[in-house]
Amino acid sequence: MMAVTTAQLPQPRALAALLVLVLITLGGAAEAQPPLGTCGAQLSQLAPCARYSVPPLPGQALPAPGPECCSALGSVSRDCACGAIDIINSLPAKCGLPRVSCRKTPSNTPR
Repeated sequence: MMAVTTAQLPQPRALAALLVLVLITLGGAAEAQPPLGTCGAQLSQLAPCARYSVPPLPGQALPAPGPECCSALGSVSRDCACGAIDIINSLPAKCGLPRVSCRKTPSNTPR
């Protein structure tokens, strides 16, 4: 088994990029879209939120989401949103990596 160093740990920005990738992938699967009541269908509607899902570069402000994103986000149920976040948070452990903490401390502040 290979040892994982702190430099190899996924950063919150990397997890956000993973979330965007999941959202874009689900959004691109419109032709095979599940019924509207399913979580997959709800998440597939979040493509307008992709640009608001990635932390900005240092010194730049996060843009306010547009009305399309807000409307799409409003259609996602709490259970679906929490389930998706739980799945994304579980991925590092399934890959043999430590859990990612998004609290800013000296040890995980991006440099």
